[in-house]
Amino acid sequence: MARTGLKDAGKIRHLLARNVEQVIDRAHLEKTLKSGKKLRIKLGIDPTGEKIHIGRAIVLWKLREFQELGHQVVLIIGDFTAQIGDPSDKLSKRPMLSREQVEKNMRDYLSQIGKILDLHKTETRYNSKWLDKLNFRETAELAESFSVQQMLHRRNFQERWKEGQDISLREFLYPIIQGYDSVAIKADVELGGTDQLFNLMAGREVQKQCGQKPQDVMTVGMLSGTDGRKMSTSWGNVINIVDPADEQFGKIMSMHDKMIQDYFHMATRMPEKEIAEQDRALARGANPRDVKLVLAKEIVALYHGKPAAEKAAEKWVKMFSKKDVSGADIPTLKLKNKKIAAVDLVLKSGAATSKGEAWRLIAQGGLKAGEKTISNPRQELNLKGGEVVRVGKKRFFRIN
Repeated sequence: MARTGLKDAGKIRHLLARNVEQVIDRAHLEKTLKSGKKLRIKLGIDPTGEKIHIGRAIVLWKLREFQELGHQVVLIIGDFTAQIGDPSDKLSKRPMLSREQVEKNMRDYLSQIGKILDLHKTETRYNSKWLDKLNFRETAELAESFSVQQMLHRRNFQERWKEGQDISLREFLYPIIQGYDSVAIKADVELGGTDQLFNLMAGREVQKQCGQKPQDVMTVGMLSGTDGRKMSTSWGNVINIVDPADEQFGKIMSMHDKMIQDYFHMATRMPEKEIAEQDRALARGANPRDVKLVLAKEIVALYHGKPAAEKAAEKWVKMFSKKDVSGADIPTLKLKNKKIAAVDLVLKSGAATSKGEAWRLIAQGGLKAGEKTISNPRQELNLKGGEVVRVGKKRFFRIN
């Protein structure tokens, strides 16, 4: 078995460090990677929505690193598990999805994932192929891997238990069923976000129950949405990897300045030395807008190529300098209720993180709806949709 050379050793160090939160068993995985042994690297994705956002792409880029080192990437599309519903980080019971809804959601999944992974070198599996065949006895035997006490030790289940929120037995079964995926494809390593740690560890237990060696586990960091909250399609604070280049660019330029560094590290493939240069520039007092322009070009280039990124940058700079956004492709701000107080509109936009901050921004003339400046934070706005709102000096949104 060929051992790794100096070049691969550097790639392995990067693989185990950048955006990585936890590795179990790190010593074992590092030793195996250095030995040159080719591993089966598993990632499961449940198609609970139709689009993949750049927060979920972090783990896909980590998977790409394994692929570039010659390991066998096994991508599991959770067409069965998506119907069950992953309770990870959910503070209320997640509804089951129909098979038809899951099939609709995953229709374009591979074309999106193909922007990151080399699909020709990827083993793609659908977990309904083996989970549909499990009978009740086999499911009961898998359930022997866990106790109720272990399940209730899970943080979000603890919180729901204390608050008297329902916890479905179906939700208890989810990590066990997902864990069986690792048995079905004989995974050596499984990747996931930090919210997936319980499920990934369940895979180790189920493998041991089925007589396999337990997989190593790697979790990666999670990216906040453009408004500072958890990135979530339901909140509309996402940047999807299939969003048009101009829209991606505009969303990045409209997000809060304090998120720049996290986005450089987690949403780009820019070398660490170059990121450090951008960090130093900010520390020396560089205009965050200029640094954000670099960030936006890096992200857009990942999914649309450098020419499209440069074109989007030129268009944005022209739009910003002229302050003419009437026909521009700017980020949308989704509002369920178009009748909203000015202070709440600013909070929804993510331009302020507290009511006090939003209040001061409005009082200083930092909110415009169309050509009208809103100076009263309590003023109730009756928006119809389609209006362009400017929050602060450089954040533009189209109301939807």
